[in-house]
Amino acid sequence: MLLAVDTSTSLVGLALYDGDAVLGEMTWTTKQHHTTELSPALSGLLKRCGVTMSSVNALGVAIGPGSFTSLRVGLSLVKGIALARNLPVMGVSTLDVIAAAQPVVNHPLVAVLQAGRTRIAFGVYKSHEKQWQSQGPVRSGTLDELLAEIESQTVIAGELTSEERKKISKLKKLHLASPALCVRRPAVLAELAWNRWQDNDSDDAAILAPIYLHVAGTPIQ
Repeated sequence: MLLAVDTSTSLVGLALYDGDAVLGEMTWTTKQHHTTELSPALSGLLKRCGVTMSSVNALGVAIGPGSFTSLRVGLSLVKGIALARNLPVMGVSTLDVIAAAQPVVNHPLVAVLQAGRTRIAFGVYKSHEKQWQSQGPVRSGTLDELLAEIESQTVIAGELTSEERKKISKLKKLHLASPALCVRRPAVLAELAWNRWQDNDSDDAAILAPIYLHVAGTPIQ
């Protein structure tokens, strides 16, 4: 069984996954209480699913982009478990989790997260063999800077404020994902991590680090 942990932003998520089913999943919004809420939430999820940590054989963790402080909470928990029990750990881009939940279409996809101070973090994806493939590094900028880069029909999904959604919805070349599809599901993170585990593609828990941001600049077309 694999445990997935996402503390990238104020939206926190946990999931238990065994390759055939999502045994349990929970998400909640926290007010900067990641440290005090994460461990009790995990204990509650395990209890409701009728399992213990001894049943967990692998770990998946979202590695950002996101808030450095909140990411550190999830990474610290997962690293501690992995090193103590010598379990494989798979770090997954938080934007990959958003992208993987979107229907695959021919248009490019931009997955976004709030980065603070009116900025967003985003990654560009294109479809390849019925999957979304990342195109270059994660970048950051204002929404206006991102919109100025987009030159063709593009799907946008992820964490957006009400005002940002209104601005995007006014542009005909943009296709805005529904709020339900914009929520990061820890079960999607779990599945991505599980697939890497099955391919024997794990990370070194001791050196696993968050994804850092690059500035915006390349046109999206």
